[in-house]
Amino acid sequence: MSTELVVKDSGGGPSRSAASGDRQPLPVAATPSRYESQKRRDWNTFGQYLKNQRPPVSLSQFNFNHVLEFLRYLDQFGKTKVHLPGCVFFGQPDPPAPCTCPLRQAWGSLDALIGRLRAAYEENGGSPEVNPFGNGAIRLYLREVKECQAKARGIPYKKKKKKKKSQIRASHELIKPLSQPS
Repeated sequence: MSTELVVKDSGGGPSRSAASGDRQPLPVAATPSRYESQKRRDWNTFGQYLKNQRPPVSLSQFNFNHVLEFLRYLDQFGKTKVHLPGCVFFGQPDPPAPCTCPLRQAWGSLDALIGRLRAAYEENGGSPEVNPFGNGAIRLYLREVKECQAKARGIPYKKKKKKKKSQIRASHELIKPLSQPS
């Protein structure tokens, strides 16, 4: 029976050293990506939010209403100034002075959060067909937040139009003569 130890090899990575002295690379557990780590933190935060409800709600029993309440709850921790319609800076992208309008979660942050929670729900055994994070009420809420924040800043969010293949070809043809040596 040989004893195995984990030692650092000269390359800095872990290796396996048996009693006989031979070295073999150890399989290193892949560290989760930033996205995976954030998704796990978001899922745990949502689970903790549900546990703190009175009465507590289990992860197997929550619905889209709990998700909407969670998004509204998160607003208190937001860092994005959203001007109210009565504010003198309403509709101005760069107001010249501070005001008392509330700080909210930015639409993009909420949208990304819902995307991560939607994926985490399915990874934790939830069915895609009944995923509360993909519910139409959640999409509607996000759309309303997006439009409200756009109006408050005076910046319209417009959908980007997809280029047709003929437009793409035409733009490439314009570039070709410019890039050819003369």
